[in-house]
Amino acid sequence: MSADDLRSYMTDLEMARASKLAGAMDKAEEAQRKLTATLSEEIAVTPEKIEEIKQSLATKTRAAAGRGETEVLVMRFPSQLCMDRGRAINNAEADWPTTLTGRPKQAYQFWKEHLQPAKYKLRAMIIDWPGGLPGDVAFFLSWS
Repeated sequence: MSADDLRSYMTDLEMARASKLAGAMDKAEEAQRKLTATLSEEIAVTPEKIEEIKQSLATKTRAAAGRGETEVLVMRFPSQLCMDRGRAINNAEADWPTTLTGRPKQAYQFWKEHLQPAKYKLRAMIIDWPGGLPGDVAFFLSWS
């Protein structure tokens, strides 16, 4: 194989890798759009749904407590579901819950109505920074 053939092969290989990476990025962006669309729609909160959520949280908190932990990640969502794209959460502003929309807003309301009276705490924070901008938000439920 000549040096020119090798350079051509390497260029083709790099182009194939870049194309594969671009395709994967496109798929990831589409999945992110679908997730954001799904989470922006509120769900019907029936008594059965409330019990289902309570049971799921009880299972998660018991398992975490069994490992000696005092908090558990209960929700992760894109910062686009905050009216300010996560700025108030990042700055720990007292009114950060007012920026929530869709299911994250419902999750906060669920905590406020059903879990806060039982002394559970809710903490929100930005957990990733793609391109230096707020990415995903996480809700952590704690009990100590």
